[in-house]
Amino acid sequence: MLVFADIFAVTYYRRRVVWSYLIRLLPWTVVGVVLGFLALGRINDEQLKPFIGIVVLIMLGINHWWISLERGKTQIPTRWWFAAGLGLVAGATTMMANAAGPIVVIYLSAMRLPKVEFISTGAWFYLLLNWFKIPFSVDLGLMTIQSLQFDLVLFPMIAAGALTGIKVFKHIPEKTFSNVVQMLAAAAAISLLL
Repeated sequence: MLVFADIFAVTYYRRRVVWSYLIRLLPWTVVGVVLGFLALGRINDEQLKPFIGIVVLIMLGINHWWISLERGKTQIPTRWWFAAGLGLVAGATTMMANAAGPIVVIYLSAMRLPKVEFISTGAWFYLLLNWFKIPFSVDLGLMTIQSLQFDLVLFPMIAAGALTGIKVFKHIPEKTFSNVVQMLAAAAAISLLL
């Protein structure tokens, strides 16, 4: 389902991706996926979710504080460890609890991308990440012929949701978009704590 949705997003927003930010994050995310795969069986998602939720809320708080401290400056984190840390966490959490979304929001928000570049870069990130995860998901029994058949049944609803999202997205002002993305990331983090 996620790959279907990613294909819609990438098809529509394919020209506005910021590859330099994506390339900085992806190798670390790949390592994170492998580490998450290896950790499965030792740590379950119920143990991991509260930890992820707390980390995301702390990171969102730091990000908010940093933005308000800058008072409109556009300084972007360029240290290698910033992308490395978030990439590793995003990769591990997506493999273990399918919860990379808030981490990627923090990364893309820190890059101060305008909303179309934010969505385009995120769409490519998720497409590449979800394709990379397929062999791991098959090995774990999370993706089977039966699940693929069910996904095909849901395809029209995924398409309808993607097209609705594209229409709605056009009408969201830039500042509102940034605030909504931060609030949704916070809501996702809180849901991991419950």
